[in-house]
Amino acid sequence: MRVSQAKTSVTAADLIARAEALIPALRARAMQCEADCKVADETIRDFQEAGFFKILQPKRWGGYEMDPEVFYAVQMKVAEGCMSSAWVLGVVAVHNWQLALFDAQAQADVWSQDPSTLISSSYMPRAEVTPVEGGYRISGRWGFSSGVDHCQWAFLGGLVPDPEGGAPDYRTFLVPRSDFEIDYVWDTMGLRGTGSQDVVVRDAFVPAYRTHRSKDGFAATSPGLKVNDAPLFKLPFGQIFVRAVSSSSIGALQGALDAFRGYASKRVSSNDFSRTSDDPDAQVVIAETASAIDEMKTTLNRNFGVLMGQARSDTPYDLEQRLMFRFQSGQILDRCAELISRLFYSCGAQGTYRSSPLVRTFVDIHTGRTHIANNPYKVARNYGGFMLGNPNTDTFI
Repeated sequence: MRVSQAKTSVTAADLIARAEALIPALRARAMQCEADCKVADETIRDFQEAGFFKILQPKRWGGYEMDPEVFYAVQMKVAEGCMSSAWVLGVVAVHNWQLALFDAQAQADVWSQDPSTLISSSYMPRAEVTPVEGGYRISGRWGFSSGVDHCQWAFLGGLVPDPEGGAPDYRTFLVPRSDFEIDYVWDTMGLRGTGSQDVVVRDAFVPAYRTHRSKDGFAATSPGLKVNDAPLFKLPFGQIFVRAVSSSSIGALQGALDAFRGYASKRVSSNDFSRTSDDPDAQVVIAETASAIDEMKTTLNRNFGVLMGQARSDTPYDLEQRLMFRFQSGQILDRCAELISRLFYSCGAQGTYRSSPLVRTFVDIHTGRTHIANNPYKVARNYGGFMLGNPNTDTFI
């Protein structure tokens, strides 16, 4: 087993600067990324060379083990250039954090030969699971595996039956590329570049050590903590993952705001020759969008500052606080969708051409809103019910 320690003085500022420097290239590749239904290979190489996949990876495997705020700042900056690319970065890089929670042998299976190996996922509980000696045999079809073309392993969700007839145990199964097929079905309105294809497994054996229990992720009792004991890996899995699928919309909205400012400052209506810069509605939506972006970023950083402080001091997590943090992530896409819609309408008919960066951001954010983690209503009902004395029904927090 080859375990390497990161020997680098890279800083958060370095990583964010690298992300900002990539924005022009990401914008230039965005239309091809959309047409191909796949993030360009060059973009993944750029992310690898910039160290973005290392931000949440354990130091023992060459990662940086940085605080989550750094990772999401990079993801949001990337999204200013291309939301699909940022979405794939968010989802795939977060898997390096989750793999750190698996048994040490599972980590070695993936990273011992190449610590830059990437993992895709679909957490839908679709596996047909049969317990066998030493592990499980699984089959099934999973949808929405973002960035799977660039990955050699996959996390796939399934329910392990309770031999005593109790509630099944939700687990993530770690499966190598040799054991799954990719079915190219991704043909969507937005986020086309994520290449979120279907994954098919036909009767593959998964050793028990290559599974991760949701209960362990919730309670911070994962087996990987025996070798990766940094505070970063004591964070609740639900808090980390949901931000990976919500934060790119904040960066994409920032990119759209920047584009709108450049467009609206010069636009003159073809009908009444009025200037968009004098339009009160345009002025208001610009102000509200800038303020909302700042608020959403501030909340994200505050929340992870609290969680990391609790992890460092081994302070038990407060359930109501976790529910609030989860709800705040779930609200983001609704807020971004409403604001990008208003910016889009303020462009007038000239803004409807596909060459407009607001068009792509409009469909990408609205598509991202359909992800189950970005639906605020279910988590709001649970959070509100808990505050009224009802039991919590969500372990993905």
